[in-house]
Amino acid sequence: MYDVIVIGCGIVGAATAYELSKFQLKTLVLEAENDVSLGATRANSAILHAGFDPEPGSLMAKLNVEGAERAKELCQKLSVHYNQIGSLVVAFSDEELALIQDLYERGVKNGVKDLALLDREALHIMEPNLSSESLGALHAPTAAIVNPWEFCIALAETAVRNDVEIALRNRVSAINKTDKGYKITTNKGNYQTRFVINAAGVHSDDIHNLIAEPNFEITPKRGEYYLLDKSEGTIVNHVIFQCPSSVGKGVLVSPTVHGNLVVGPNSEAIQRDDLDSGRDTRNTSEGLKNVAELAKKSLPTLNLRQSIRNFSGVRANNSVGDFILQEAAPGFIDLAGIKSPGLTSAPAIAVYGIEMLEKSAGSIFLQKEKYIDSREKIVFEELSLEEKNAVISTNDTYGRVICRCETITEGEIRTAAQSPIPPVSLDGIKRRCNAGMGRCQGGFCGPRVVEILADELNMSPLDILQDREDSYILAEATKGGH
Repeated sequence: MYDVIVIGCGIVGAATAYELSKFQLKTLVLEAENDVSLGATRANSAILHAGFDPEPGSLMAKLNVEGAERAKELCQKLSVHYNQIGSLVVAFSDEELALIQDLYERGVKNGVKDLALLDREALHIMEPNLSSESLGALHAPTAAIVNPWEFCIALAETAVRNDVEIALRNRVSAINKTDKGYKITTNKGNYQTRFVINAAGVHSDDIHNLIAEPNFEITPKRGEYYLLDKSEGTIVNHVIFQCPSSVGKGVLVSPTVHGNLVVGPNSEAIQRDDLDSGRDTRNTSEGLKNVAELAKKSLPTLNLRQSIRNFSGVRANNSVGDFILQEAAPGFIDLAGIKSPGLTSAPAIAVYGIEMLEKSAGSIFLQKEKYIDSREKIVFEELSLEEKNAVISTNDTYGRVICRCETITEGEIRTAAQSPIPPVSLDGIKRRCNAGMGRCQGGFCGPRVVEILADELNMSPLDILQDREDSYILAEATKGGH
């Protein structure tokens, strides 16, 4: 019998597990995929929003600003790449100048610090490559960029180090009320728990409906992106937004924490039947063309021929228009409908959800006297020469570079394979240490990473996956098995 079961281990589920790990609770996280952070968390704009966009008084407004502050502190504690570069919402007409004035006033009401309205001259001093058609901007210095999957993995790994259990490849199919709480049925078996937290992302309405009457609906929307080479990474210095519309925050252009440039997304509704099929995150020529046209409105000189990868992510748009944080049944908490600014808000959503559960559960939330709230991680390329030599003298595998695009060493790859949540795929290693994220996208280092991962996990290379279940890379041995 568990005290709490969390369903889903994207950024909200991982943040919730991290917060629960501070208490004397027997906690389990059920995740349908073979790794954490495989939903919206791994495919998004990687931005921690300042908080001027949500409607004042909404949960989004409250938890965005609080979440941004918590995320900054957590990234420092957990060795997660983070850079507070600020954002600009650019206006291209008199109507949009009026809109950024409204956003400024909304941000002030939401408690966003240091907002400022820039005229055309000030804007072009800050961003000289912007279109000459731009007339002004809203500047939000507290906005930041982050590595979203690294953030999620760091939270989940730290929770595991604090004795939270994570059960991967467990897809929930039924939930039944019992005298002592709930019985959760998955493809792997049954689990008993006193309390449940639903953090199932685009499936959060499905999970809710297993135990309560429907009162919201998720409408998944796909957004497509370009990831550009580092040669384009300095064309802008801030996150560049266009003015928001009814379909979202618009196409943005932003540096990444690793020095690339991300461009996107568009917004396209997808069918529920396409979820988890591979069709939900496909790219389309029409979608990418639309992204390119809109992005060049902000930056006419943007060189999309430097794209090293296209990707898409699915957001959990909902019928309510705000985060859905509720006690759906006694001791059953929904953390649902988490669309943008969900990545930013996740640390605050986790605390909010646990506070709701505390009101229902009472005195079971006893804080541990000692728990781990930090994580150290060696990023070899970021060390000084003296630090590199010291690391190599202790472990010579750090002296062998495997991924030359990103300068990732064998030591980093082997350490990633030894994670508290061990990866079983090439992309699982990529998410943990960035091997394969560069210009060649693993074309050169991929075979060696497969070999190292197979060695660390004591598996055949034939069983190493590219990413999700059944995404096998190798079919059979050739040339006499060599």
